[in-house]
Amino acid sequence: MKYQIDHCDYDVVIEKKRNKNTYIRLKDPNIIYVTTGILTTKRQVIQILDQNIHALVRMHQKQKKKQERAANFYYLGQKYDIISVSTINDVTIHDDKIYVPSSKHLERWLRQQMLKLAQERFDQIYYEMEEEIPYLPLRIRKMKTRWGVCNRRSMTITLNYDLIQYPLECMDYVIIHELAHLTHFNHSKEFWQLVAKYCPQYRQIRKQLKG
Repeated sequence: MKYQIDHCDYDVVIEKKRNKNTYIRLKDPNIIYVTTGILTTKRQVIQILDQNIHALVRMHQKQKKKQERAANFYYLGQKYDIISVSTINDVTIHDDKIYVPSSKHLERWLRQQMLKLAQERFDQIYYEMEEEIPYLPLRIRKMKTRWGVCNRRSMTITLNYDLIQYPLECMDYVIIHELAHLTHFNHSKEFWQLVAKYCPQYRQIRKQLKG
């Protein structure tokens, strides 16, 4: 079964369970997963999709942005064309192009840049904060669902490696967010007030990171 969202065709996969409610998810490549009750008909599924078309359009647009970002190279919020030049030794940036000896060189350079920038931003923000909080070791790793983690058990703060693709203000926000958890280990009103104290534009940045 097919369904069109914003002039794009999706395959509809229906999974029937003993559910009272119907759940809809959009996944790559252009698939709508519908989990619904055993007695729900295909016509009823189409009606449910029609009733939720505005939410589906938003999910579709978000998915398109993720696909566009994955298909291009971004560094600190700017899109670059990658030019491979086997005769050079280092990664260099000129205008909207990044020149690399190889993909391995680029990946190593990116990781070095992330480690360096993240530590610099972390230290600067930590020492600017007026609250009495411990200085925790900073870790960098790829994460699928989170931009940062404050782990009180291991006493570490971890940042998502993919933050290197976004403007520095996004990295700053995530650092402030995780450091704020050392004062408020929740998402209470007081927590967000503390985040806003050091990152007044945090709402806009959160939207940017959500895509």
